[in-house]
Parts: sequence; C-alpha cells; structure tokens
Amino acid sequence: MFRKAAVPTVSNGSYLQGQADGKLSSLDSGQPAQEEKVVLKKKVTLLRGISIIIGTIIGAGIFISPKGILKNTGSVGMSLTVWTVCGILSLFGALCYAELGTCIKKSGGHYTYILEAFGPLPAFVRVWVELLIIRPAATAVISLAFGRYILEPFFMQCEIPELAIKLITAVGITLVMVLNSTSVSWSARIQIFLTFCKLVAILIIIVPGVIQLIKGETQHFKNAFAGNDASVMGLPLAFYSGMYAYSGWFYLNFVTEEVENPEKNIPLAICISMIIVTVGYVLTNVAYFTTISAGELLLSKAVAVTFAERLMGDFSLAVPVFVALSCFGSMNGGVFAVSRMFFVASREGHLPEILSMIHVRKHTPLPAVIVLHPLTMIMLFNGDLYSLLNFLSFARWLFIGLVVAGLIYLRYKRPDMPRPFKVPLFIPALFSFTCLFMVALSLYSDPVNTGIGFAITLTGIPAYYLFIVWDNKPKWFRKLLGRVTTTLQILLEVIPAEENQKS
Repeated sequence: MFRKAAVPTVSNGSYLQGQADGKLSSLDSGQPAQEEKVVLKKKVTLLRGISIIIGTIIGAGIFISPKGILKNTGSVGMSLTVWTVCGILSLFGALCYAELGTCIKKSGGHYTYILEAFGPLPAFVRVWVELLIIRPAATAVISLAFGRYILEPFFMQCEIPELAIKLITAVGITLVMVLNSTSVSWSARIQIFLTFCKLVAILIIIVPGVIQLIKGETQHFKNAFAGNDASVMGLPLAFYSGMYAYSGWFYLNFVTEEVENPEKNIPLAICISMIIVTVGYVLTNVAYFTTISAGELLLSKAVAVTFAERLMGDFSLAVPVFVALSCFGSMNGGVFAVSRMFFVASREGHLPEILSMIHVRKHTPLPAVIVLHPLTMIMLFNGDLYSLLNFLSFARWLFIGLVVAGLIYLRYKRPDMPRPFKVPLFIPALFSFTCLFMVALSLYSDPVNTGIGFAITLTGIPAYYLFIVWDNKPKWFRKLLGRVTTTLQILLEVIPAEENQKS
C-alpha cells in the first residue's frame, strides 16, 4: 500500500468505480461495481527512458541560452567554461537522482523524495509551487521558443509578430496535452522520433563547426577570456541559463513506477543521456564561435538560425524546423513526466482526488495532464522568455538542492535502505551546496523575480494547513467537492487507479 496523507483533504470517497468492461458504474445502478485493473503500466523501456531524458533536456536551451550565458559571463572562454561546469554539475545531480530512483521505487520525482526524507509539509509546498509556478512557466518558456522557431522560415526578412508567436504556441501546448491524454505508447513513440530529430539538429550545427575548425577558423577563440569581467550579480544568472539548458535529467524519476527494471534502466539511461548531452552541448557552443563573434551572438534572436544562414545558405531554412521539433519534444516529455507528480501527490492526499484517476480505456492520467493547460496559458500571455526563465529557476533549484540534501539525510536516517546504485557522498554534498548557493545569490542579483518566486513558494505553508491539516471543513463543502469529483469522473471517464501496486 502507498502511504496516505495523515489527514485526508479530498472528497468523502463517494467516487465512481469502474466495471469490468471499462465503463463507469451508474450512481443508482444498485449493482456492485466490478473491479478492473486500471493502472499506469510499465511501458518505459531503456530506449524510451533515454528518449525521455535527452528529448526533454535538448529543447530551446542550447539554441537560446548561449546569449544569456555570454551576456552574464562577459567572454567566450568564460561562457564555454560555464557550459562545461553546468554539464558536470548536472551529471552529479543526475547520479544523485539515479540513487534515489533505485532505492525509492515510486513515481513523483522531487515530490516523492522530499516526502520520504522530510515529511508532508515540504513535499506539499514542492508540489504546490510546481503546480502554480514551475511547470506552467517552464512549459510556457519552451513553448514560446517552439512558436518562434516554427514561424522563423515565414518571417526571414522581418520581425515575427509577438501575437502570432503566442497563438501558434497555444496550439502547440494544446496538441501536447491532447497527445498525453490519449495514449502513453504513442506519446513515447513520438518522443523517440523527436529525440532523433533533436540529435540531427545538433549534428547539423556541430559538423559544419568541426569543418570550420579544421579550416583554421579560430579567430573568435583568441584572447578567449578577454572582455567584460563576470560580476557577482551576473554569474548566478549565467549558471541559471546553463543549468536550464541541461534541466530535464530528473524527469525519468517522475515515472519510476512505469519503468521496466528500474534498478538497471534508471542509472543506465541517466548516464548514457548525460554523456551524449554534455558532449553535444559543448561542441555545439564551440561550433557557434567558429562562425559567430561574441557581439554578433548577443545581437541574434535565434542563434542557431544565424549560424546556419552563414554556412548553409538555403538549407538554413531546415534548421528552425528541427529546432521547433526539438522544442516540441521537450514540451511533450515535460508534460508526460510532471503529470505523474500531480498523480502521485493526489494519491498521497495532497491534491484533489480527481488528479489520481486514470481513463478507463486509454489508461492515461487524464486529469493530471489537463490541469496544466489553463495555468500554462496564463503564463504564456503574461510574461517574456527571459523573465520567466529567471522566475522559475529560483523555485526549481531550491527544491532540487533540498532533494539532494535529503539523499544525504536518508543515508543517516535509513542506513539499511537497499541501494542498488550508490554515489560517493561528496557528489550530493557539492551539488546541493551549489544549488542553494545559486539560489541565495539570485535573491541579490535579481531580487524582483526571485522575490516573487519566494513569496509564492511561502504561500504553500498556509495552504497546507488550510487544505490538508484542517479536517473540520463544512459539510456543504465536502458534499460540493464530492459532487464535483463525481461529475468530472463522468465527463472525463476516469476512475481511481488500483492501489495495491507493487512499489
């Protein structure tokens, strides 16, 4: 049995059960509902696991973040250093999550690990801020990049209207939600295809860059560390941009219960993916500087397109298409993974009961997927790319640092816990310290965005006591919540998942 919240917060349990034929039982049928095994099945193989990680990491970051990193570091050499260091730090974090994923075989990622290490209050705050800020903002950021790049071939000679970008972005977000609500298998297959497209897009940049190096095009690497000195205010933001480009290595841990042989496949998928991505990212940035100077890169609104126009001529029109597909894959992988966090949080009693229910025929967590749609649309039409990036980074890295600190705590709290994969202690210590140090500096370097993120994070504390701890809610409220849950079940055709899953 899975652990439930100490005090349930959702309806009185009068939800609909499923019948053996996959239909919802009637409220007044008078016949006992027959059980059907409606669960999230183990469909994530090693290849699909790799595609989830690579496909989610490689999105807009490598094509947009070079500008943010260079601007905040001040030189080509320092920007390449930041890219390399961010890759190493991300590998350290990924190894920590590999240990957590093999010793805590539950889906939910950050939320589940905080719940196991520190209890329900910080876990609720984590899922609260994920639902209100992190996931809607992250989806909006990558989706805006998708909208910009997919329209780029049609506006080569002029500026792309912002409204057009946001409208096509809204269509892309809706398509991703529909896909993940319809089929787990098709979502995974499309993710594999999109991951292949991402790697092709990276190779389209790397191969010409290597050819340029062979030809001796190294003028932009001379005096690589000359330029504006990196400031205490700028360096954390540069690391935020870099870490954002690598973010996604933790998403396989969100679907642990759906991974085949997780003790073997989670560490293997993480290590293979991080090696491929880190090498690819560093070589891509080197390729950029074989053709584009630091000043030109800062002026470019689409770095990958500018690079392709210089070296490929008409073929450069294909680059925005590949980049758009890359962004779409990152959107798809993110929604696929994070919906499982909401699913698990609901199962633990920290979110409304409806979010832990599964479609009777499609076997997808339909409510947990579509709950993101309205919040993402709000973020999309009320913010710009870089402010959203800094806004979400504060809350994201605060809790990732806390999760990895929890790994250290569990080593002492539960030393006998089986750990099929174990990392040296200095790795989680260094990674958690780096995350928390970046968060602290961000409060100084970008106080407005991080202050807003911090304030919204703190709202999770009173929300926890209001929605979770307070059990004497009015009877009319409980009845209303029960009716809403039942109505949504009928409309969405969802029922509770079978609880006696093996973990």
